[in-house]
Order: sequence, then C-alpha cells, then structure tokens
Amino acid sequence: MEEAIKNRVILILAILTAIFFIGTVGSCSNVGRLKIYRDKEMAQRLEAEEKINKFMQDKSVAEEKLNAAIQELAEEKVAHQASKKALLQEQLVNQSLKEELQKLTKLKEALEEDLKEALVSGKGKLKK
Repeated sequence: MEEAIKNRVILILAILTAIFFIGTVGSCSNVGRLKIYRDKEMAQRLEAEEKINKFMQDKSVAEEKLNAAIQELAEEKVAHQASKKALLQEQLVNQSLKEELQKLTKLKEALEEDLKEALVSGKGKLKK
C-alpha cells in the first residue's frame, strides 16, 4: 500500500511540476510578447515626440517669419505715411506756385497793356 501511496504522491508531484513548468513557460512567453509591445509603444511615443518637436520648431519659425512680416509691414506703413505727407506738401507747393504763376501772368498782361497804351500815346505825342 505504501508503494501505491508513494506512486500517487510521485504522480501528483509530477503533474504539479508539469503544471508549474507549463505556467512558467507561458509566463515567459507572455513577458516576451509584452516586452515587444512595450518596445513598439516606446518607439511610437518617441516618434510622436519627434513629430511634436518638429511641429513646435516649424511653428516657432513660422511665428518668427510672421513677426518679421508684421514689423516690415509696420515699417512700410510708416514710410507710406511719410510719402503721403511729402506728396501732400509737394501738391501744396505746386498749387501755390500755380497761383503765383497766374498772378505773374496777370501782372505781365497788365504791364503789356500799359506798355501798348504808352506806345500808342507816345506815338500820338510824336506825331503832334
């Protein structure tokens, strides 16, 4: 009977050993798969971080270009305002010069009339 009990105990221990062995092998394979998934996830995270960093750099460059364009536009606006003022001043000068020219033209015409009258009256006095 003792041999039968020993055989049963040995059989139970062998079955338990086989179960533990299968559990250990399954656990090791799960760890291997989980490591592969973890590595893939880490690679995806790194790739996403690189994309975010590249996007942030592109955004910074775009913002710098935008700020430079805004500054250039502001400078152009100031230059445009100065040009408008200069043009307005030139137009005012031209208008005043035209008025002066008209005055001088009227004065010249008046002087020519006076000269004609003086010549006509001078010829009349010479004939007498």
